Amino acid sequence: MSKDEEPRPGRRRIPGSKGRTRDVRRPWKIGKAKSKTRPHMVRWVVAGDVCTVTFATFALADGFRSDLIQAMTRGEEFDVATGLPMSMLKVATARTWFEFCKAYVGVRWDGAAAKTRDSITDSLATATLAMVEDGSDRPSLQELRRAFLWAVTPANEGTDAPDEFAAGLRWLQERSLLLKALAEPQVIRRVEKRLTVTLTGKRVATDTYSRRRRGLNTAVVYAMELGELSDNPLKAVGRTHEARQGEVDPRVVITHAQARDLLTALSYVGSWGRGRGRRLVAFFATLYYAGLRPAECIALRASDCFLPDDGWGRLTLVQTLPVTSKRWTDHGERHERRGLKQRSAEAARIVPIPPSLVVILQAHIKEFGTAEDGRLFRNERGGILGASTYSRAWEEARQLAFTPAQVVSPLAGRPYDLRHAALSTWLNAGISPADVAKRAGNSVEVLLKRYAGCLDGQDDSINRRIERALEEDDEDE
Repeated sequence: MSKDEEPRPGRRRIPGSKGRTRDVRRPWKIGKAKSKTRPHMVRWVVAGDVCTVTFATFALADGFRSDLIQAMTRGEEFDVATGLPMSMLKVATARTWFEFCKAYVGVRWDGAAAKTRDSITDSLATATLAMVEDGSDRPSLQELRRAFLWAVTPANEGTDAPDEFAAGLRWLQERSLLLKALAEPQVIRRVEKRLTVTLTGKRVATDTYSRRRRGLNTAVVYAMELGELSDNPLKAVGRTHEARQGEVDPRVVITHAQARDLLTALSYVGSWGRGRGRRLVAFFATLYYAGLRPAECIALRASDCFLPDDGWGRLTLVQTLPVTSKRWTDHGERHERRGLKQRSAEAARIVPIPPSLVVILQAHIKEFGTAEDGRLFRNERGGILGASTYSRAWEEARQLAFTPAQVVSPLAGRPYDLRHAALSTWLNAGISPADVAKRAGNSVEVLLKRYAGCLDGQDDSINRRIERALEEDDEDE
């Protein structure tokens, strides 16, 4: 756009304008607004006029700008009167909480990972149970939740609902509270309480509560961006769940000897002919010796491995195969191919592996080969290795390798605990946190926070250093 063509900054659309258009130009970079409370400005052009919206933080402005660009990429029509894409206009014009949720999920759906979709819908579904009216004929919480999840899935828009969801959908449509009701203290406190419990009223884990609250907060902030709420009601009630510690329980961490016993026990799981446990030995060994996440290990291919005949090898991680519900993926499968966690889609992570793991992987490839796409680990039918498959084998191995007291303890209770054991071992060996974080794919801050309780065996060394320092002070006197 030339300077002569560029509309004057700050010019707003005429409220009386009507119609839809695809004559939209990409938003400018986030600019400065002449406002102390809303200093960040997003500008874009619709049908030749400049639309301007200001935000309190750069993150809010950047998120709004990103949504505009995604709508343009999808080829959406924009409303001439408001300058908003039609998907965002549905959110802005929603009056009830249920209408808002359906429209909001539609905006966030495209481009979101399956896990993100799952998290968003779970947060909103949980809050929805507190955002509908009570009544003697109200469907059960389970029925309302299932109906909600069906209704907000974009693929189901415009289709007839199954009979099993009819009662729940009718209640959601007719008895949903207004969106603005979130600003009422008694309502938001009821919503906050609902985030902390399961459908049966049991208290949820701290991580689950935190994830739900983050998802709900993002939706509330979006309503604020569009002017539907003036303030964030969640800030007024604060957090009702205990603060998240985030630390790994040191009781789950196994020793190297225990890890070897478990890998040996795995080879005895299942009948010898089928080799159910034997084909998983290398999978669990990779979790322990390389500190991988299960989703990273499942996606590992032979081409990602450097396995020399002697010495240390190397794994180059470029993708993951996280598992979620089929309803949240675009292809209807449970696993979704993604890049590394919290990294760009093209990012790679190199993890050196010890000779013992090199030997195990070489033996695995020789005996079991690889899948058609080169993956090292697969189920007995050649498909993607499922969490239920390796979790069952892991529990059977614990029964064989551990004493009865250890079996009922948290010790290596989940396959993921092998990663905890790996990172704890590296830290206790004196490897710098920066190097451990690099291999593990974590930040140093997260690493130290999570594994602070697993740094054992350091007290004697620290005590000796303190004694030497005190002795030096005495000599100086």
